[in-house]
Amino acid sequence: MQTEKVCTVALAGNPNVGKSTVFNHITGMHQHTGNWPGKTVELAEGTYRWQGRSYILTDLPGTYSLFASSPEEEIARDYICSGEADVTLVVADATSLRRNLNLVLQVHEAAQAVVLCVNLMDEAAKKHIHVDILRLSSLLGIPVVGAAARSGEGLEAVKEAIAAAAGQKAPAKGKVISYDLAVERALSRLEPAAAMVVESGQDSRWAALQLLQQKGGCQQLLDNPKVREALPRALEVLADARLEGETLHDALAASVMRRAEEVAGECITGDDASARVRDRRLDRLFLSRATGIPAMLLLLAGIFYLTISGANYPSQLLSSLLFSWQEPLRQLLHGAPWWLTGALVDGVNRTVAWVVSVMLPPMAIFFPLFTLLEDAGYLPRVAFNLDHFFRCAGGSGRQSLTMCMGFGCNACCVTGCRIIDSPRERLVAMLTNSLVPCNGRFPTLIVLITLFFAGGTGLGSSFTATGLFVCAVLFSVCMTLVASKFLTKTLLKGEVSSFSLELPPYRRPQLGRVIIRSILDRTLFVLGRAVTVAAPAGLLIWILGNIAAGGTPLLQLCADFLQPLGHFLGVDGMILLAFLLGFPANEIVMPILLMGYLATGSLTSYDSLTQLHTLLSANGWTNVTALCTMLLCLLHFPCGTTCLTLYRETGSAKWTLVGILLPTAMGFLLCALVNGVAVLLA
Repeated sequence: MQTEKVCTVALAGNPNVGKSTVFNHITGMHQHTGNWPGKTVELAEGTYRWQGRSYILTDLPGTYSLFASSPEEEIARDYICSGEADVTLVVADATSLRRNLNLVLQVHEAAQAVVLCVNLMDEAAKKHIHVDILRLSSLLGIPVVGAAARSGEGLEAVKEAIAAAAGQKAPAKGKVISYDLAVERALSRLEPAAAMVVESGQDSRWAALQLLQQKGGCQQLLDNPKVREALPRALEVLADARLEGETLHDALAASVMRRAEEVAGECITGDDASARVRDRRLDRLFLSRATGIPAMLLLLAGIFYLTISGANYPSQLLSSLLFSWQEPLRQLLHGAPWWLTGALVDGVNRTVAWVVSVMLPPMAIFFPLFTLLEDAGYLPRVAFNLDHFFRCAGGSGRQSLTMCMGFGCNACCVTGCRIIDSPRERLVAMLTNSLVPCNGRFPTLIVLITLFFAGGTGLGSSFTATGLFVCAVLFSVCMTLVASKFLTKTLLKGEVSSFSLELPPYRRPQLGRVIIRSILDRTLFVLGRAVTVAAPAGLLIWILGNIAAGGTPLLQLCADFLQPLGHFLGVDGMILLAFLLGFPANEIVMPILLMGYLATGSLTSYDSLTQLHTLLSANGWTNVTALCTMLLCLLHFPCGTTCLTLYRETGSAKWTLVGILLPTAMGFLLCALVNGVAVLLA
């Protein structure tokens, strides 16, 4: 029985052209689609069937050029040039086709069978930009299909074009790009030798071009004696024309751009300038030195307000539901030893219920709001505004994007660091991610601000609390910059890499898709990891609260042991112990603290802020205690979920330990300074 041959299709394109949306529609896989460059950083594969044949579609990282200058571009270049794909599908943006044609021409030169999907034709029509698809196909000599991937329009024709390209031998394409005379002379000397060595599916002219640029991946060609003989003669031609290194790279890029301009001039009509008036007006607001940062802070404050206020009622409902299972579970364990019932019901179940009820609603609100800004095209503007600050700290502007994700969850922030090209800068971002407070730390910060610093009641107090909370967030951002600078001057020295960022057009977000994907891809993913860490922690908390030694609960003994260190830091031993036991999830720090003060044996909540203030004051709390506790809340070791994610992303226990010790050391140092100043002023 003959086995069906599966057709392999490579999916390439510039960042932010809707490539992942095309991938999702064609394969039916729901990969997360973003609206900032560099979103896809790994090879994702999906399968589909068309007219009785199976296809594998490989989604490559977004790239601007096959003249690779970043790890993402190298991945895309190597896969396309390897000849592994039977067909290469290039996705271009109809509203920015002139710029996208640079990559299209390079892929056409490097690959054998190419299909071009001109996406966002609906957006182009709104901007009065017309693309002559037939003329473009004629000029390029490849199949070209217009599409609007968001609505699925044109994607059936794309599948048809792929099937046609895969089912026939690729025609001779001739010279796709004409380079400078010296480059062409060098290629003519080298290409015949390269043609004898390249494998099936690879292009000899492109292989010769790679050899001239001394690019990696050419070792197999250099093993051939004829190539080794021809290469010095070809390089001599370039040396005579003074085309070497960056000069050669610039000359090649200029030739590609000239050809792209020629093609665009013949098939694109419409006034691009007038079509971008709205974007320019918005950018004058969001990117201006005078208004860019304030606008960003207002948007951030708005997201915080919606997240915090919107999560209150759902948290109460979810808490009531989850805690209502406690007594039925206790009845189910009737007859079991008291310690087993207590450990499972009051320990594991109560802790997990607390984490889920407090953690899920804020994340279910924050991540969709964050993703809406991403989908609308605003987040690259955040990176633009903050790039200067992070470059001064030795980091990458893209670190600002991952830092913003940390406000939802630090674990998501760690995985989001994949978008940073430089391994050194990526590691800097991962190690400093926990310095910005995740939503699990919001309740503790807000409660302490309200009780000890906002004062009074009513609208004025709410505005004061909101302002102080934003100040706390800005302080954490400053600490992120300080920590980044420290790392890049000590453990992670190196040059700051170049940061190329395309500002995408503003677009209307797809609300339904954004909400579903942000909840499934981020919220539930993080929640699942948090629950796996919270369950054993609940057991430990119950044991410490209910097992006594010499008549004193282990929880109190541990707090007494930490008391000298706590006194030095301006807090008490129970506060330090609450942070230690809150390692699985920051949401349970305050309940553990109340459990220790009240000696209840299980996690405890409070009925009102007044009651809580009375309890804390009775245990010696002052404004200094509250301030030092807030500093520890902002600057301490990451939660268990984040540490686990950090270890998986770095693959190193050493760097995971650095990620734990760095924020903790900063928090301890600041608390000691604040407490020392307070003692001197007393």
